[in-house]
Formats: sequence, C-alpha cells, structure tokens
Amino acid sequence: MNYILFDDVQIRQQLLPFTFTRPIADIRIGIDTIREKWERFLGQRVSILTEAYLAGKYPLEQGDGNILINASVLPDADLVRAIVSLRTDQALSSADLIVAHHITRLTEDAGAEPAVTEEIEYMRPIRQIENNWDIFLLNAEQIKLDMPALTAGRKSCPLSADNRVIGVENIFVEEGAKVEMAMLNASEGPIYIGKDAEIMAGAMLRGPLAVGEASVIKMGAKIYGGTTIGPHCKVGGEVNNAVLFGYSNKAHDGFLGNAVLGEWCNLGADTNNSNLKNDYSTVKVWSYAADSFVQTDEQFCGLFMGDHSKTAINTMFNTGTVVGVSANVAAAGFPRQFIPSFTWAGKPYPIDKALETARRMYDRRHKTFTETDEAILRVVYETTHHNRNKK
Repeated sequence: MNYILFDDVQIRQQLLPFTFTRPIADIRIGIDTIREKWERFLGQRVSILTEAYLAGKYPLEQGDGNILINASVLPDADLVRAIVSLRTDQALSSADLIVAHHITRLTEDAGAEPAVTEEIEYMRPIRQIENNWDIFLLNAEQIKLDMPALTAGRKSCPLSADNRVIGVENIFVEEGAKVEMAMLNASEGPIYIGKDAEIMAGAMLRGPLAVGEASVIKMGAKIYGGTTIGPHCKVGGEVNNAVLFGYSNKAHDGFLGNAVLGEWCNLGADTNNSNLKNDYSTVKVWSYAADSFVQTDEQFCGLFMGDHSKTAINTMFNTGTVVGVSANVAAAGFPRQFIPSFTWAGKPYPIDKALETARRMYDRRHKTFTETDEAILRVVYETTHHNRNKK
C-alpha cells in the first residue's frame, strides 16, 4: 500500500508561518517530525500532498492503491491499525475530521478529498496539531511516546562519571554524542541526546527533553522539560517548553519559553520572550487564517518564529508574538506582536538580500541553497506582500 500525508487546507492556514516553507508533515514535535512518526509506525516511506509551490521539494508519489492520511493527526498504534485496514473508497473520520481515506488513484480534481462510499467513525481519541501553540502543548507527551519507539532493542552509550545524573534508565545517548560535567534529571520524563550532539560543562537538563543530531547545548544552559532542540542547533541560556525545528541558534543568555522556532533562525544575545501576561489573562496571537488576532485560551504562550528570521541583541518579545519568514527584528522596547515576513526593523526587506543571507547561512552549515529553496521563498515573499503594507 502507498501512503500519502496530505495538508488539511484550513489547518495549514492555522499553522502559518511554519507551513509557508514546509508541509504540515515536516513539523517537528516530540523527538522527530510528523512524517517520521508515520513512517516509523507504517514501516515504510510516505510521500506528501501539499501546496503546488512546495511540491518540487516535497513530491507526491502514487501507487495502484493509496491511503491518504491527514498530516495534522499524530499516529498511535490503534489509529494505525484502523487506517491500514481501510478498504478502497472507505474513509476514517473522527467527529467532523477526515483522518484518512483509501482510494485507487488521486485525480487532479479530487484533491485530498475524493468521494467515498463508506465513512467509518473512529471512536478512540486522537491527537492533532490544529494551531501553532499545540506544538509546544503536546511536545512533552510526544517525547515520552517517541522515546521507547526510537530506542527499542538498542543500548544507550554510557554517560561518564563526571556527570550528575538522576533517572539514568530514562536517558538515551546516541553514538558520537559528548556529555561532560553536566546535570541531567530524567525523573519526570526521558532525555534523548542525538548522534554527535554535545552537552557542554555546567548545562542543566530536565526531561522530557530531546536534543537532536549534532546540536550543541552551551555551557551553563538551563533546559527545562517539554523542550525539543532539533538537529544542528546551538542553544544557551534558559529554555522552557520550546520547540526548535532544526538549524536554528539561540546560543546566548536570554529566555525562550512556550515557543516554536522554525529552521535557520538566529536569536541575538539576550533575546527574551515573555510567556505570561502581567494580569495572568489568556493570550491572543496573530492568525494568518483569520487575518486578525485570535484567542488561544492559554495562559502561557510565548513566541512563534518562521524560518530564516533573526533578532538583534537585547530583543524583547511580548507575550504571544508571531514573526513571519525572513524577518529581522531590531527595535527599542517591545516590537509589535505580529511581525510580517521579509521585513527589517519594521521596513520591507528586499527579496534578493534575503536570498543572499539564506545562501550564506546554508554555506555555514555546509548545505546547498537550491533553486527550489529560492523558488519557495520567492512565493512566500509574494504571498505575504499585503502583510507588509498593514498599518
């Protein structure tokens, strides 16, 4: 059977700015991405059905029989069993949500919602990413679920005696990782340290926590539970219940909490975000889907930053700030709670300069910034033009 993760159109809008540059399936939550979770459960590769401008980087592959799965839904064993048992033209639903459907071929007109002959109601609860704040809200739970699946039948590399460790049985260290003179507390959740990662001296880590491949936790960092540091990141200072997708840096002191950062972001020294209002009321955030601020119903809600965005030193973010793609934030005091894509200190940021910066960042990580990557950013630039003209 061929499996395809499709972008739910409405939910994709609600997950902007992160889905400007990736399909829903490539959002990281827990230790790995949604796509990687489905591939692990299904035991095979999956492909992606997403926006046309993203298809060059995330191609669709069809077979003679295809099961389309809503990429905003997180897999578990019971749900996977229900999906793989679907017969042709059957759909699996939960409340008003189409979770999956089995079709022969996907036609251009049908999109991700072809007609079905029978709809089966799934009676068990499901986990789903519907809004950006769900990423950090569900992250601790997903780390706990990912850990045994990723490490089953394997043995952790040992931690040296110069570390201070609580709950060593809940810690897994991949080959090549370096952990010296650090404090690791896995009493309230697992700690996963990826291949070739480095935990420097004096760092304090509290589970549930995931540190991705080749990432570095700087000296004296304080990393609280519910946090995921994706691959190839550098992180220092204080971090609590935050998700960094990968290739992003928060290398210096400053607080990041109840937050989500995309890829290729950089937070300047002493960048801080507020995650709690002084009157303890719930937080509103900018919604691209609503084209206005919406209520999260959450008391703790910090920063959401799209790919390629950066901050100057001493930047202060107010509670519930949304930063678009390729924005450079430099302001005295608190900037606005919605910062449009391709802006520099509040002014339009020319696309050619933004692309030049992206190429340099890729070069620093020994990666190639391709024509496909450039084409995606050019579409995002045009798509977000009206946001830069808002007063």
